Amino acid sequence: MKAPILVVDDLVKHFPTDDGRTVHAVDGVSLELAAGETLSLVGESGCGKSTLGKTIMRLYPPTSGSIRVNGQEIGTTSRRAMRPLRRELQMVFQDPFASLNPRVSVGRAIEEPLIVHGIGTRAERRERVSWLLGRVGLPADAAARHPHEFSGGQRQRIGIARALALNPKIIICDEPVSALDVSVRAQVLNLLGDLKDEFNLAYLFISHDLSVVEYVSDRVAVMYLGRIVEIAPRERLFGAPLHPYTKALLDAAPIPDPTRRRGRRPRLDGEIPSPLDPPSGCRFRTRCPIRIERCTTETPHLLSAGSGQFVACHRAFEGASVPVPVPAGAPVTGDALAMR
Repeated sequence: MKAPILVVDDLVKHFPTDDGRTVHAVDGVSLELAAGETLSLVGESGCGKSTLGKTIMRLYPPTSGSIRVNGQEIGTTSRRAMRPLRRELQMVFQDPFASLNPRVSVGRAIEEPLIVHGIGTRAERRERVSWLLGRVGLPADAAARHPHEFSGGQRQRIGIARALALNPKIIICDEPVSALDVSVRAQVLNLLGDLKDEFNLAYLFISHDLSVVEYVSDRVAVMYLGRIVEIAPRERLFGAPLHPYTKALLDAAPIPDPTRRRGRRPRLDGEIPSPLDPPSGCRFRTRCPIRIERCTTETPHLLSAGSGQFVACHRAFEGASVPVPVPAGAPVTGDALAMR
């Protein structure tokens, strides 16, 4: 794996409630992202995907843990010190209708990050806006119009142009096509892929649509109730999943080609537990068809299964030797971080 541009280590985000309880939205997530890579984050609604993305962006302050961008810690950085670092880290939001101010022209919306960071003269900024609009497939005269004059797909292109304005190295895409018509999803996904190749961008791509994830990803991380339960290269995760939750997600996804239909596995029981009161031990145990007593008392940690695949399941290595976690003090490589 290339040297990571983003390193998240044991990140926690809890939200206190008015009645004194705690929402365990993100609970000890570690991951790495390299330049030019797309790491997708998948899981059911409410598992903490979007909260993780917004915490990495520092839209939410982390409860604990580390977030490093190009080796620089941002998890504990003040808002003032964080401003110049935001040039490296941008976000494309889920809803293109809500993420743009209806009273602000498209040109102003794209130009605003440049104004905030004091980049260029007025003429240079206008030229940059025109270039960005053209790069995402919109005419230069779109700058004078307002968001309500555009379709959902066009608005998302505007959001992408705004995210590119500062030449970031990392873009967090939070369900960027889920609010769009199926007919325009492929266009936006292809645009994101072209931009990634052109600018060597790193994407943290948050989605619940496995067909989209399979199309765009280099690696995939599966999240359940605030924790990563499996992470692997795309081919390994879709071809040889190890965690029972990953297998259940893949089985639930519709496959139009009958020759590719996977063998049926036991269905999941019940609903995802509340993050206000997560289960002890393995958080998936209340729905797991292969749970054992150990799952109730002992929390599984991500261990290597080889070929860049990691899984947090007590039964994933039955019949094989269980890998040994990296010892304390070892260099923090991609494998070492995932096995902590």
